[in-house]
Amino acid sequence: MTSKVYFTDLRTKPGRNLLDKLEILIRKAGVEKIDFKDKFTAVKIHFGEPGNLAYIRPNYAARLVNFLQGKQAKVFLTDSNTLYTGKRSNAIDHVQSAMENGFNPIAVPCPVIIADGLKSLEYREIPVTNGIYCKTAKIGSAIVDSDIILSLTHFKGHEQTGFGGTLKNIGMGSASAGGKLELHSQSKPIVDEPNCTSCGQCVKYCSSHAITLNARNKAQIDYDKCIGCGQCVAVCQYDAAQAVLDSNSESVGFKIAEYTQAILNGKAHFHISLIMDVSPLCDCWGHNDAAIVPNIGMAASFDPVALDKACADMVTHAAANTGTRLEVPKDNDLHDVDKFHLLHPNTNWRSGLEHAEKMGLGSMQYELITV
Repeated sequence: MTSKVYFTDLRTKPGRNLLDKLEILIRKAGVEKIDFKDKFTAVKIHFGEPGNLAYIRPNYAARLVNFLQGKQAKVFLTDSNTLYTGKRSNAIDHVQSAMENGFNPIAVPCPVIIADGLKSLEYREIPVTNGIYCKTAKIGSAIVDSDIILSLTHFKGHEQTGFGGTLKNIGMGSASAGGKLELHSQSKPIVDEPNCTSCGQCVKYCSSHAITLNARNKAQIDYDKCIGCGQCVAVCQYDAAQAVLDSNSESVGFKIAEYTQAILNGKAHFHISLIMDVSPLCDCWGHNDAAIVPNIGMAASFDPVALDKACADMVTHAAANTGTRLEVPKDNDLHDVDKFHLLHPNTNWRSGLEHAEKMGLGSMQYELITV
């Protein structure tokens, strides 16, 4: 089956700004087919780690919230706590981070609810229909208890899955800390010693204290302690800590697909992806690198698989920016080149989408409809 993905570029004119275009986009994509009246409606979003400036501007969330409130939805913004140590690993710090980044009642007129509670212990274990890698999914209670899920995703690169899109926003982002551990646990990074500069950033930011500097003053990982969260891969600027492409690494994408299936099963859902500020790494880190391509636009669909595939294709087709983490040859702007594979050669983003398609989450075949 071919799914429909609706797209709008970022060109504006008097009387039609980007927020207007977002609302026009979701209306054209059919979001009003959902009955929102008096329904608990979770807007699944990433609030951004403080210090990172690539996350979605709260203005977009505010426009979406205003639209939903006009439909009499009981709407809230939500995300689950992180597995790693940071400013979003418990609900108090997480809410404070959201407020600092602009997701506060002045800018966005609805509550921020951390889905898995104060210490990531408020979750439900729900079945994964026909799950191969996960029989159940540990999901934040506020997301499980919601009637409707709308995802608002910043599309960007990711060190473990190639890119972070709608499936990752939902599947990984809705999981409790225990769920995130299950998603990560079989995908453990390696250290390429010749690349290690002994800077110690991986040691500093390893939440499980699994990394030390050895007698050669190079990073080494204790795999008995390593939880496979990938934070060392993100903080290493010298490609010393690397994700490994094997059955274990690919299983992260497979598990994300299975968690997403469990979350969306039986619920009305709709998805929006903003292909702008396409940073090479996840918004979970307290820094962001230069965008790898020019800002492209906004896309929306009822099908999260088609939406992710369409966004990945648009980044592939775009010319690369110079002066970024990508190495752009002088005679080649990387048009029609898979930039996520260049950034993270040990990942395979297609395998996760293929598994999601097999799980019945949607189709990789899509029709792109320009609004």
